[in-house]
Amino acid sequence: MTCFNQFRAFVCVCLLCAPVLLCLGRVSAQTKATAAQRKSAPKQTQKPKAPPPTELNKLRDDYVQTTKELKASLEKLLALYEGGQTKAETRQALSRQLFKDGLISKNQLEDSELAVTAARNKVTGVKQQIAEADVQIAQTLIEIEGDKQMAKMGRLRKGAMVTTASFIRYTGAGGWLLSSAGKIQNFFQQRFSRPLPVAVFGQGAIHDRWRLDHRNAMDISLNPDGAEGQALIEFLRANGVPFSAFRGAIPGVATGPHIHIGLPSHRY
Repeated sequence: MTCFNQFRAFVCVCLLCAPVLLCLGRVSAQTKATAAQRKSAPKQTQKPKAPPPTELNKLRDDYVQTTKELKASLEKLLALYEGGQTKAETRQALSRQLFKDGLISKNQLEDSELAVTAARNKVTGVKQQIAEADVQIAQTLIEIEGDKQMAKMGRLRKGAMVTTASFIRYTGAGGWLLSSAGKIQNFFQQRFSRPLPVAVFGQGAIHDRWRLDHRNAMDISLNPDGAEGQALIEFLRANGVPFSAFRGAIPGVATGPHIHIGLPSHRY
């Protein structure tokens, strides 16, 4: 009888523990399945952080923004000056008719003509400032980008010439001093009967702002692929003068093909 009671107690315990064991088995299976899914799932890689902007990039962005603001102000001023020019020309036409009819003096007619000349000079001056802002920023930005490409090529021997889709670089055959610029200017004047279009002679304001050493160089506003640009490049090579000719432009800012005479500018 005692054995029977012990056996019955054992069966009862088993019946009571079965649901618990079954539940624990399910939890264990689910845990293993979750672990397997995590193991097989592709790991999420963090996107590499963009490198912080360099000081030169900050200066460049600041100069671009400042130049754009300056151009916007100049364009507003240009609209006012052009309106003044139109009014001055209208008054001049009226003055000519009145003088013809004997209703005003010659001095009054001359005053109206001087007013037109002054108004036109204002318009021309503002247009020139806008063009200079375009040229200055574009030329310097293009030189910086070109120098980055040239740096990848390593050190070039004297007299070497490299031509790419965006620039031409000639290292020169000897020394170069900005004081020799007169020879180049004379050549261009005699060849094309007009002054050499020098955009920047020596150190410019933009070079000071970006701390670029441009003291022994000058920038010429010529497209290196044009007839005048090609003639100048041939003259520079024939005389061993180092230069960098840039064909490029800055999208959204300005066009700036030009020829940099002298060794590349370096930061100081």
